[in-house]
Amino acid sequence: MSFGNVRNIGTTGASSETANADRQTAGPGGSRNMANHDLSEVNKHKDNIKSVGRQTGMDAAVIAGIISRESRGGTGLDSNGWGDHGNAFGLMQIDKRWHSPQGGPFSEQHIRQATDILIDCYGEIKTRFPSWSKDQCLKGALAAYNMGASRVHSYESVDANTTGRDYSNDVVARAQFFKDNGY
Repeated sequence: MSFGNVRNIGTTGASSETANADRQTAGPGGSRNMANHDLSEVNKHKDNIKSVGRQTGMDAAVIAGIISRESRGGTGLDSNGWGDHGNAFGLMQIDKRWHSPQGGPFSEQHIRQATDILIDCYGEIKTRFPSWSKDQCLKGALAAYNMGASRVHSYESVDANTTGRDYSNDVVARAQFFKDNGY
């Protein structure tokens, strides 16, 4: 199944809040710089990312973009694989308050579970906004992955309720970087 083409999605990239945390400038360039910083760590999981991409039809670059945003390729996790004050697990930060994390924090099983959650979000967005293109649904699904499909109200304000008010835009820009770098 095709979930859209990340290269075709317009993006404003990282917000000032997200970019400033890494001493970057806001915008797609800042997102790309953060993804570049994470590249060597994300590459450690490339085989698993690509395997899950093949299994699910989700673009591996999108999975890598989420991993960069959520856990900085794993460097943002504690020694047991937790982040977000002990509420979110693994590379893709599965929230234990909503899901039961599966597999180890760096495992293919974890990446598959998180990707399946993203695909569920895509389905919810497609149902809520049937006139949206696949590309729009993918961007909406990224926002929903961060804060739930019910909190996406329009394409124009897709990130209004996301962390940093930029989640889908930042992940899209990072994913475009990963697409240009072997994903």
